[in-house]
Order: sequence, then C-alpha cells, then structure tokens
Amino acid sequence: MKLLVRNLARSTSEENLKAMFEFFGAVQSCSLVLDQKSGSSKGFAFVEMPKPGDAKAAAKNLNGKDVDGHKIRVKKTEK
Repeated sequence: MKLLVRNLARSTSEENLKAMFEFFGAVQSCSLVLDQKSGSSKGFAFVEMPKPGDAKAAAKNLNGKDVDGHKIRVKKTEK
C-alpha cells in the first residue's frame, strides 16, 4: 500500500521518515520528494508498505503527529 506523507519539515530526512514507518512494519520504499534545483525537500514523501494492515496502522498512528515541529498528514494514495 502506498501512502502520501505531507506537511513535512524541510529538515526531515528520508532515513528518519523510514524509521518512523518501520515501527509499524516493513517498508518497501520511502522517497522524499526533492526540489530539482535546490535539492531540498518539498515537504512531502511517498512510503510503500507491503502489508496493508501495517500501512493502515502507520497512517492511523502517524497522521497528525508532530515531527520536527510540523503536524504531518498521512493518507493512502489514489492509484
């Protein structure tokens, strides 16, 4: 299941993000979206988790969580 993570602080790293989601289960991929010119975070990312139950638990528990001073939003992506 692919999740969209929004409202990330520009300082949040891909490694930190992956670690947060791995608490709930295996992470297939984690990609922080970067600005092509500056190389800095655009404030959102995609996380894929192979087990839908793990992904739902992660979304439920991490949505609205304060991460690096920002309340992140996590939801299932539309295919």
